[in-house]
Amino acid sequence: MSTVPPFSSDILAAVQRAAMPDFTRWQRMVYATGGCAQPVRLHGERITVDAGTGEVLDVYRTADEPTGFLLTACGNRRASRCLACSATYKDDTYHLIISGLRGGKGVPEDVSGHPRVFATFTAPSFGAVHAHREGKDGKTLPCRPRRDLPICEHGRPEGCGARHDRDDPQVGQPLCLNCYDYQGAVLWNAHAGRLWREFTKAIPSVFARLLGVSRTELRRTLRLSYAKVAEYQARGLVHFHAVIRLDGPEGPADPPPDWATVSLLDRAIRHASGQVTITVPTGPPDASSPVLLRWGEQLDIRPVYVSADLEGVSDQRVASYVAKYATKGAESAGTVDRPIHNIWDITGLDITKHARRMILTCFSLGELPPYRDIPLRQWAHMLGYRGHFSTKSRRYSITLGAMRRARADYRAEQARMILGLPDPDDGKTLTVSEWRYGGSGHRYGEPFWAELARQRITTARRVARQREQPDLG
Repeated sequence: MSTVPPFSSDILAAVQRAAMPDFTRWQRMVYATGGCAQPVRLHGERITVDAGTGEVLDVYRTADEPTGFLLTACGNRRASRCLACSATYKDDTYHLIISGLRGGKGVPEDVSGHPRVFATFTAPSFGAVHAHREGKDGKTLPCRPRRDLPICEHGRPEGCGARHDRDDPQVGQPLCLNCYDYQGAVLWNAHAGRLWREFTKAIPSVFARLLGVSRTELRRTLRLSYAKVAEYQARGLVHFHAVIRLDGPEGPADPPPDWATVSLLDRAIRHASGQVTITVPTGPPDASSPVLLRWGEQLDIRPVYVSADLEGVSDQRVASYVAKYATKGAESAGTVDRPIHNIWDITGLDITKHARRMILTCFSLGELPPYRDIPLRQWAHMLGYRGHFSTKSRRYSITLGAMRRARADYRAEQARMILGLPDPDDGKTLTVSEWRYGGSGHRYGEPFWAELARQRITTARRVARQREQPDLG
């Protein structure tokens, strides 16, 4: 007789959840969230009345739901936390970037003719790390070849002749943990956001100096707009990718002067990034002198073109690249994607030795008087970085909030049409609602069905995009 293999506990839990009487309604809620991995449960009610007569037109109460609650998406941008919501965040970021390069969503199409570059700002070196290196022929080169095979003061080789693949776990790890400047690395991460702000403040002055005019006169003729995203390198340090654009004084609808060129923008960025520094103490005042934090020597600046990949990069490629990294966090550098509340929790984490040392450095530095104003412990899981991953200047393009409001308004309009309710903008109706937090995440047997819903939604969207593609055959 053949024996049927036993089902896993997850499958049994999923079957039991599907047998519950509220499963059909719960599943519709999950599909409405896009298959969110950790949805928020809400309790409350919404009442719509006629503003003139006070007649109740519609009542919705979660107490009437078979589930007893309403589900809403978590909205987390990290792919490691929620693939469904991070996909939405990625799409929104793409449209935010591409609208500032091609126009659309309230940005005039003429903006595509404005000078703009894609710049990458890196961190300086705090010690030698293993790296993946490629030659011009695409072949993998030795990591750090050294003929004399030197040894550091801790007895570790200062070179490496191995040829590391891109996904080699050694990439980004220091050649010697004791030689690596962990204090400097953590402090650089903690002040990287401030370094970017100082750069944005400095570049108008650099432009004015290059042109021989005052900043007041410059503001009458030129405006700089940008959108940037932070990315973690394998060595645990953030670097910034930024689209920087030149506009007229009124923003994207106003063309810049003829003398505002890509080459001038390139020069201004290099001058400004080279002169920006931040003074940071490295220990107790009586123990050591302050150190200057600055950008790394590697600064990549490429012109952005509409479509042709000439000597720069195409706008679509830039938008896709930025959107991809908008959903990643420090977990790509070997750490975790959740806060660490206790130093004793570090020993049980499945992380790299390099990330562990950086986290421990955050906790140890957080005890010193010079750094108590910096929430290093709060951001230890981010290896000290405490800035937002994506920021933009006010007039670069549409905002993420505007896109979310448009999506919410569309869904609300669809619901009103189904219920036969008038448009609230005409002033004829009034909606009062009250919601209370009831928990988050999925319960017993639910993650299986949520992931299945996410996969089906993803497949349906991919098929729809393929149908929209022109037939090139």
